[in-house]
Amino acid sequence: MKYLILVTDGAGDEPMEALGGKTPLEAANLKNINSLAARGTVGMVNTIPEGMAPGSDAANLSVMGYDPKIYHTGRSPLEAVSMGVELSPTDVAFRCNLVTLKGEGDYEDLTIVDHSAGDITTEEAAELLKAINEAFSTDKIHFYTGFSYRHAMVVQDGSADYELTPPHDVLDQRVGDHLPRGAGSEFIKDMMKESYKLLSQHPVNQARVKKGLNPANSIWIWGQGRKPNLTPMYDKYKVKGVTVSAVDLIKGIGLCAGLKAVAVEGATGTIDTNYEGKVAAAIQSFEEGYDLVFLHLEGPDECSHQGDLAGKIRSLELIDEKIVGPLVEYFNRSGENYRFLMLPDHQTPIRIRTHLGEPVPFVMYDSTDQKEEDPSRTFAETSGKKGLNFDNGYELTDFFFKKK
Repeated sequence: MKYLILVTDGAGDEPMEALGGKTPLEAANLKNINSLAARGTVGMVNTIPEGMAPGSDAANLSVMGYDPKIYHTGRSPLEAVSMGVELSPTDVAFRCNLVTLKGEGDYEDLTIVDHSAGDITTEEAAELLKAINEAFSTDKIHFYTGFSYRHAMVVQDGSADYELTPPHDVLDQRVGDHLPRGAGSEFIKDMMKESYKLLSQHPVNQARVKKGLNPANSIWIWGQGRKPNLTPMYDKYKVKGVTVSAVDLIKGIGLCAGLKAVAVEGATGTIDTNYEGKVAAAIQSFEEGYDLVFLHLEGPDECSHQGDLAGKIRSLELIDEKIVGPLVEYFNRSGENYRFLMLPDHQTPIRIRTHLGEPVPFVMYDSTDQKEEDPSRTFAETSGKKGLNFDNGYELTDFFFKKK
């Protein structure tokens, strides 16, 4: 038996007037996914425990089968692990975004307009991180280059007891209302302020501005935590697996869970990613004897953060056409028995351009246990509410692997 978990990051949403009361999932043409749903199981699942922030870290821990209330220690240590950073038990890792700030006056009076600095390239970002390291690194503090706008800062023997805000939660808001708080947080605030002066004048950003692109003119520090201790997925489910994702967070969770991280050239974490390369990586992993592929697509989430409704729908349709269709064809051709689970990790409604901790729909299909076809079963919120309900994401994952 082969297992495929496909995460459409941020695909969950709300009914929209612009779509005649439909959600993006309901409005999108998802013929391949919905063909599986019609012969499989649909439902709703809550991936975010009550009282926890609806971040992709907690959500994807849950989808991989871990209770975030037990295992969640922060987002950035998971990402740092994927960058090859060796974290000691006393190290604290932080996410370091490259963001775009606009406005006049003091740093506090600027507005955060783009949490991704226009999806800056990793090559450009590496030059900016080099300048950041030269300016701010000490024997206790170091910055590590990740992917696109997502990077890491590690503090040896540091504290994690700060109030830090994810930048995608405060788009179009005043910077000064969301700066670091808590005892000892001044050094973080000072670095953020000084980074604006440094990066605004950097040749990389001057070139971006000339091209009409958003400059990566400030760092934004958040998501702190220490390395978690996860029970390997093989010990939990007796499967050997891989992750296929452009996002360091997903790779890091997988590595901590004993999954191999498979790199795909041209995978971007946006709607314009290498879909064919991701399919090829998944198929090669199955051919090499791996039982599980955890395949993650970030496009719907990024479109939601940008408020791009047409892009979100298009990203879902591209996933259906370029990921689900070819993988189903592969399984049918190979004769392999397989189980397929598809779900968003969380909602990212276009209306608010950030995450919500509301339940999300899922589709589960088992090639050895096909249901009587029912076209009313689809990968969408309205259909899911008529199906099974799981209060916790890790319970859905248990059901997916242990169901006979």
